[in-house]
Amino acid sequence: MINWGNFISQLFNGLVLGALLALISSGLTIIYGTLGVLNLAHGALFMLGGYAGWLGYTYTGSFFVAVVVGSLFVMVVGVLVERIIIRHFYDRPHEDQLLVTFGLGIVFVEAARFFFGSLSKIVPAPQGLGGIMNLGFMFYPTYRIALLGIVVVALLALYIVLYRTRIGMIVRAGIEDSVMVDALGINVYKVFMLVFGIGAMAAGFAGIINAPVVSITPDVGESYLVQTFVVVVIGGVGSFPGAILGGLIAGELISITSMINPGYSYVMLFVAMTLVLVLRPYGLLGAAGRE
Repeated sequence: MINWGNFISQLFNGLVLGALLALISSGLTIIYGTLGVLNLAHGALFMLGGYAGWLGYTYTGSFFVAVVVGSLFVMVVGVLVERIIIRHFYDRPHEDQLLVTFGLGIVFVEAARFFFGSLSKIVPAPQGLGGIMNLGFMFYPTYRIALLGIVVVALLALYIVLYRTRIGMIVRAGIEDSVMVDALGINVYKVFMLVFGIGAMAAGFAGIINAPVVSITPDVGESYLVQTFVVVVIGGVGSFPGAILGGLIAGELISITSMINPGYSYVMLFVAMTLVLVLRPYGLLGAAGRE
């Protein structure tokens, strides 16, 4: 039975999930918008961030160290992957890019399964952020509220990097016209390497901060990958604000529909994506002509 308490609780759940999806999607959308590479290994990078952070927490007992380790490790992995593999596929057909990133995702998942096994790993919430908080009108898990704040700060940091720094200006210019950026004497390949690293780091950061909510397994990134692609389509490819808007829409759709009938949560998500593609093929905040 649906009541106002459950409805409001699900709205909060949708807000937290939507913010997390926005963070993951922001990394994916700037990678695709700048490099033109549809990274099917993005979900696996989310998972790697969780495992790397879990190792950091296991050896130090510090959640802060876990977040730093998880984020930086995945950023390094992203840079290495771009330099060693992805760089050779920029001028290849999109089918080749899909296959190579899909293969990388499988390699990462099976490597995690080999080293860590299939049993889930748990990272507890930081001290003082466990338990339940009384919001006056309902009780809600304290860490989920903190998670929302963490994601908002991370998205704000990404916004500052993209819109208030020189490297951000170059990245946004590369999204619009990478050929022109190259003609201006800027080393496009260094920019591409940095963009892939930042996009990967966003996924890794999301993977470890979400670990106290959802336990870490080798396959944990699969469902988030599907949701993230839908978010990018809804918001618009290459649009950072679109990733945020799309994430919030997707999070609320999944959460509210799950309250009514969990089996239809993904159905409604894809219905929303279909409507956007029919009415606005470039996404809600996407720009026509962007490839």
